Amino acid sequence: MTTPIVEATALSKRYPTPAGEVEAVRKIDLALDQGSFAVVKGRSGSGKTTLLNLLGGLDRPSSGSVRIGGVDLADLTEPELAATRRAEFGFIFQAFGLLPSLSAAENVELPMRLEGRDPAERIERARTLLELVGLGHRAVHRPGELSGGEQQRVAIARALANRPRVLLADEPTGQLDSRTGGEIVEVLAALVETHGVAALIATHDAVPIAHADRVFTLADGRLSSVDQADS
Repeated sequence: MTTPIVEATALSKRYPTPAGEVEAVRKIDLALDQGSFAVVKGRSGSGKTTLLNLLGGLDRPSSGSVRIGGVDLADLTEPELAATRRAEFGFIFQAFGLLPSLSAAENVELPMRLEGRDPAERIERARTLLELVGLGHRAVHRPGELSGGEQQRVAIARALANRPRVLLADEPTGQLDSRTGGEIVEVLAALVETHGVAALIATHDAVPIAHADRVFTLADGRLSSVDQADS
C-alpha cells in the first residue's frame, strides 16, 4: 500500500478570542497521494487558509498530526521544520507574493538562494521553469511589468524551484479574470501530471473544480463531504 505524501489525522486548530475559543479546523482527516490534484472549496472564513497553513507547516495544530513522507511535522524542531517547508512544499498565493525589485528569473531563483545552491544551477533552473510556464521571454521583467496571469505563472515557477513534492495553492485564481484563471489552473494540472507532485487548491472559484481528481467541501472548519470531480 502506497504511503500518502501528506497525511493529516484528526487535525484541529483552535484560537482564543474575547468571545471564547474558536475552532478554525476541526478533526480533519486528509491524505494526498503523488500525482493527485485536489480542491478544497468553501466560503471565506470556512478554514481553508488555516488548513493549508497546517498542512504546509506554516502553523502548528492544536491537536492531531500532519505527516509528510511518514514524518510527523510535530517531531521537528523549528530549523528542521523550515528546512522541510523549503524542500517539500511549494506555496502559491492569491496575491502572488513576488518581490517587486527582482526580475521574474530572480524571483524564481530566490528559494534556491536560500538553499545555498550554486549560481549557475540557479540560473539554469529558473530559465527552465520559466520556459515550463510559458514565460521564458519575460525572464528579465519585474512584476510591475507583468500582467496578473504572468505574475501568477512566475509564482508557480518559484514554487517549483526546489522540486517540492507538494504544491499548496491558496485562492490562486482569486485576482484573475475567468479566462486567465482557467489558464493558470491548466498549468497547475499539467504540472501535477508531468511532475507527479500532489497539489491542493483552496478556493471558492468554480474554475479549478473541473480539473480536480477530488473535491473536498469545508464548512465551519469541518471537512463535511468528499465528492468525486467529473472526469
